[in-house]
Amino acid sequence: MANKRDNKRRGRLVLLAAPGALVILLFFLVPLAVVSGEAFTGGVGAFVTIFTDPIFWRGLAGTLVLGLTAPAFSLLVGFGVAWHLSALPENLRTSLMFWISLPLTFSGLIVAYGFILAFGRAGFITLSLARLGADPATFSGFLYSPMGLAFAYSYYLIPRVVLILLPVLVNFDRSQIKAAQSLGASHFRALADILIPQIMPSAVSAFCLVSAVAIGAYGTALALVGTQVNILPLILYSRISDTGADFPSAAALSVVLLTLCTLVLAAGELYTLRKERHEAHS
Repeated sequence: MANKRDNKRRGRLVLLAAPGALVILLFFLVPLAVVSGEAFTGGVGAFVTIFTDPIFWRGLAGTLVLGLTAPAFSLLVGFGVAWHLSALPENLRTSLMFWISLPLTFSGLIVAYGFILAFGRAGFITLSLARLGADPATFSGFLYSPMGLAFAYSYYLIPRVVLILLPVLVNFDRSQIKAAQSLGASHFRALADILIPQIMPSAVSAFCLVSAVAIGAYGTALALVGTQVNILPLILYSRISDTGADFPSAAALSVVLLTLCTLVLAAGELYTLRKERHEAHS
């Protein structure tokens, strides 16, 4: 009887997992297999082509810079927002989280056009600053630079950081900070020695997650700067757009980009796992 119940339970679990497994199969594993097969058409020639192309290395450098600056800025701002929200009453915090999470529902194109309307040469913020003496061309030029792109990315990266850090900060006992300050520690020192070590695994995970998002995103970049900024997603787009049809090279770039994002996410998971094991043994 026990075996029959276990078999029925396993059967129900398989049925519940089947839709998710089907989605992963059809929309991840099959496309990955097709792209990988295209990348290795004719051996490793496509990889040799992209690795010997200076544009690829400039794009890789630009991608890494973007994948570090945007997440770093988002982590700092997101931590400040999450720390403030964690001290608010639950009802107010829930209401504010709705508005903070709203950018996650927008596509990259909508975000880009919103920044153009606000910070472009004819944007209302740019024109407002022009009345104070700022040069609209110089100010709006920042938006179409790599740093401006990182600034635009942060619009939808910061909510991701807040969503990851907020549960940890809500459960953090703030009396530890007060106790440290009562013993003579400054506020900054108390945060650095007590709070930061406790939230570091979540902070690293948040950084790696938004870094992978920034590395792989292209919609916002495409709408803002076109292909003028060398980053791998835009180079990939140029290989399969109307002006290019180098599909083996594009597939190889896809594999490289996927590998890069996977390594970033794996680094965060490995750090968190190592930290948990260290705390378990200590």
